[in-house]
Amino acid sequence: MINYRVENLVALIEELKKEGVTIVDEMETYDYGKFIHILDSEGNKIQLWEPIN
Repeated sequence: MINYRVENLVALIEELKKEGVTIVDEMETYDYGKFIHILDSEGNKIQLWEPIN
């Protein structure tokens, strides 16, 4: 699985949904950051992570 560090995960999720990207699960929030999993066009799982600053 690939992990990408992103900024403003909430806004990114909305944009990905508009573009038809498959969202695997709900965003989870921990004391060290927010996470969500998506699928790329080949069905590979990708983790998006926004760290807490």
